[in-house]
Amino acid sequence: MERLRKLWRGRTMTFGVPLLLYLIGGSFGLREFAQIRYDVHKLHGKVDPALKEKLKQNTVTLESEYEKLSKTDLNNWENIRGPRLGEDSRSVQKQQREALRLKTQ
Repeated sequence: MERLRKLWRGRTMTFGVPLLLYLIGGSFGLREFAQIRYDVHKLHGKVDPALKEKLKQNTVTLESEYEKLSKTDLNNWENIRGPRLGEDSRSVQKQQREALRLKTQ
């Protein structure tokens, strides 16, 4: 009896068994929540047939986008600074236009 009491108060029963229960119980709980997620997605994942036809008509491919990019001139570009936090974007754009206008004159 003393041995059983010692085992019950040991570190294995105090820390190890609850940890294993949390791990095993958590895996089953996560499985149930994930299944609910996939069931809801299956119900609400239906696509409208009109939208499906529109998506089929869209013939954008990687090659067509590459052709579009190869036609543009990527070597001549200008770095334009956007407004910082607390700055008014209109005033920054106005200053940039003024600087560009003075540079071209």
